[in-house]
Amino acid sequence: MAEVQRHILEVWGDFACFTRPEMKVERYSYPCPTPSAARGIFEAIYFKPQFYWQVDRIELLAIPKYIPLRRNEVKDKIPVSAVKKWIAGKEQPKPIYADADESITGDAKKGRTQRQTMALKNPRFRLTAHIVPRPDYESQQTAYDEQFIRRASQGKCFYQPCFGCREFAAFFRYLSASEDSAKPVDYNQDLGWMLYDVFDLRKPNGSEAPPFITLFQAKIDHGILEVPRFEDDKKVRKP
Repeated sequence: MAEVQRHILEVWGDFACFTRPEMKVERYSYPCPTPSAARGIFEAIYFKPQFYWQVDRIELLAIPKYIPLRRNEVKDKIPVSAVKKWIAGKEQPKPIYADADESITGDAKKGRTQRQTMALKNPRFRLTAHIVPRPDYESQQTAYDEQFIRRASQGKCFYQPCFGCREFAAFFRYLSASEDSAKPVDYNQDLGWMLYDVFDLRKPNGSEAPPFITLFQAKIDHGILEVPRFEDDKKVRKP
């Protein structure tokens, strides 16, 4: 089995919102990314169904600063089944009317609504993760690592990484293990039960994969959040 190689990304942006699940009406951000949000940044750069990303550490490089925003959110969403029919040419695409009322859509639950968001301003983090090949693909570990390093070093990504919401773009640069970078800030907070992920990382995630909510006890110690392994059933609470 190939030796585990950990990859480090420094990420930053103008805004971020990693919504706490207990805040249902107002979007209130965690002070740092959840493991699933960090995983999404790595996957935006390089991903294959033959492996999954295990986030190891999240470091805060800037003191969390909050900013209140009021955002428009549509109440409706396009089902995956409808998209498949549009692709196959079986149905004509139907738009979502963001400013439509009940007289147009025939449904009072559709349209848009305004929600208050407590977002992070000018966030900056350092993320550490490694690739975990699925069974029968362990021999490809080195190749996966090399491809990620090449893509991340050149700033390539399949789609623009984001900080929780698509409109909050995240920028990144790859850091080698010996490269100097900013030190974590002196920030401490016990976050309690934090969302770990919404999928079962042990199984390849398709567009119709069922939700698999996992939680863990999160604590930021001097700007560092250590993330337990997904397979650790004692530290990661699973359904």
